[in-house]
Amino acid sequence: MRVAAIYDVHGNLPALTAVLTEVDALEVDAIVVGGDVASGPMPIETLDALRARDALFVRGNADRVLDMCGANDGETWVQARRWVAALLGDERLGFLAALPLDLTLELDGLGSVRFCHGAPGSDELTITKLTPDERLRGLLAGVDERVLICGHTHVQFDRAVDGIRVVNAGSVGFPYEAEPAAYWALLGNDVELRRTEYDIDGAVAAILATGYPRAAEIVPYLTADPERPDRLSALIEGLP
Repeated sequence: MRVAAIYDVHGNLPALTAVLTEVDALEVDAIVVGGDVASGPMPIETLDALRARDALFVRGNADRVLDMCGANDGETWVQARRWVAALLGDERLGFLAALPLDLTLELDGLGSVRFCHGAPGSDELTITKLTPDERLRGLLAGVDERVLICGHTHVQFDRAVDGIRVVNAGSVGFPYEAEPAAYWALLGNDVELRRTEYDIDGAVAAILATGYPRAAEIVPYLTADPERPDRLSALIEGLP
């Protein structure tokens, strides 16, 4: 059994389309969507494309809070959430809100694999390539699976602690990587971190044309920045 782990699409339909084309060519058996699929410029199209393929989903924090606005949220964030929520409507919002936090599959060669968005049992907690082993052990407490696939931080990595392999599948839509592309993972006998190239200039134009309130803020993540993965991982960990 081969599984495509598609995380953090964030409404980037051109990126998702490129990945799904590759997934089709690889003839995978299942798609697992690791959260934060619709929070972005093309929410209906991305969510519906994956639901039409009978993908398995876990919940992401950005999709969970689409119809919520906190007191400390900036105005652009509030506008973006309301914009996406209005497009999605009650049925799609309900679908996203009801998704599980974790999903476990049995894969030949890997055994039991747990999929989550941020950390086991949480769509908010973060694991990065810089997370200290001691903290990571705490986040993995009670995990019986030998492989954990997460996302949330938009930076791919593959590391292990105490015999548990922890893999970040990366972000399809807006990766915090050195080079612009769609990042995801292919699971079978092993875990393969993958990078799919697509028409970035065309995607930027399409995103800016949607009217999404945060479009101008997010398209810079579709440019090259060799220092971005380490810089943002350190920022997430609160490191200087």
